[in-house]
Amino acid sequence: MFDDFITFVRQWYGTDDAISLHEPRFTGREREYVLDAIDSTFVSSVGAYVDRFEQELAAYLGARRAVAVVNGTSALQVALQLAGVESGDEVLMQPLTFIATANAVVYNGAHPVFLDVERETLGLNPDAVGAFLEKHAEKRKGGVFNRTTGRRIAAVLPMHTFGHPCRMDELVEIGNEYGISVIEDAAEALGSQYKGHHTGTLGTMGVLSFNGNKIMTSGGGGAIVTNDEKLADRAKHLTTTAKIPHRWEFAHDEVGYNFRMPNLNAALACAQLEKVPDFLQEKRSLAAAYKSFFDAVDWADFVEEPAGCNSNYWLNAVVLRDSALRDELLAKTNDAGVLTRPAWRLMHQLDMFRDAFCGPLENAEWLAERIINMPSSVKLGGSTDEK
Repeated sequence: MFDDFITFVRQWYGTDDAISLHEPRFTGREREYVLDAIDSTFVSSVGAYVDRFEQELAAYLGARRAVAVVNGTSALQVALQLAGVESGDEVLMQPLTFIATANAVVYNGAHPVFLDVERETLGLNPDAVGAFLEKHAEKRKGGVFNRTTGRRIAAVLPMHTFGHPCRMDELVEIGNEYGISVIEDAAEALGSQYKGHHTGTLGTMGVLSFNGNKIMTSGGGGAIVTNDEKLADRAKHLTTTAKIPHRWEFAHDEVGYNFRMPNLNAALACAQLEKVPDFLQEKRSLAAAYKSFFDAVDWADFVEEPAGCNSNYWLNAVVLRDSALRDELLAKTNDAGVLTRPAWRLMHQLDMFRDAFCGPLENAEWLAERIINMPSSVKLGGSTDEK
């Protein structure tokens, strides 16, 4: 039953070798910019490419500011701190996500509260957030508190799963109603748009990742995105060891982090950002081909971009009938060298989060048993090749 799928993927990529889930493509000016950074001798956290990348990324997203950091996890950690998340607080988030989302909450001494996702978007369900707050939230002096646990609810943290945007309008509206910051985990969603606006620009702050498997890469890297100049300035200060600017003195006014993106990585990022429109075009072509294939079978449904959205299709996904069929497909494809994977193990099922406060998680648990991701790399030989 799965042989036709394996054949389809091999024909698309034109190879009999192993086909990875997602790997980077370097088809632009990467070598030129990286060598230029090396020649400048500014290869660490000070250099022209860092400033250039921050400016060009903000312009691409239509945001006022972007602050480049070493990875998406550190960006999340600092964004949550900037949003006022403190030790003992709670952060409302989804269990269907990569571990970094939950880890960043814990790095701030806070507690993740896991609420359900939607089957259409795969992201945090605004209805679940609203129902949770209606049942458990109590407005008091100092904020909104969970009357069951007694903890302050400090932030809502939706993640745009596989690049498909959540229903941000409703989530932001709920955040405004309760006075709770909404921080977007857009690590997988560079280039995705929700109602004409880039993901990462819709909440108080957004976070991006440029890991080697993302839509573009700086090797390791991430960014905090915001339209609030004061938050951006503070993000830059905190991620640069909270050093007070001075020509020669080393003075620091609080505990900060050595999280700034190195200039060498920023040089790679600048070249990759130039290719993002081509990458997105290629990935949408692949998504259309996958959709056409799965429209003709009865054993899986292709995950399409939500209504009113333009997804980057970072990782293409299908939902199978049940977990047994999913496991059969995973074994068959990986044995054949076509690398597929299931969704992450749900956060509340990991040992460190088994005692976390949770709402009903019917959709997340249903999806986790049925989702697989398929090879989604940009195809060499397409529009991304150097001409």
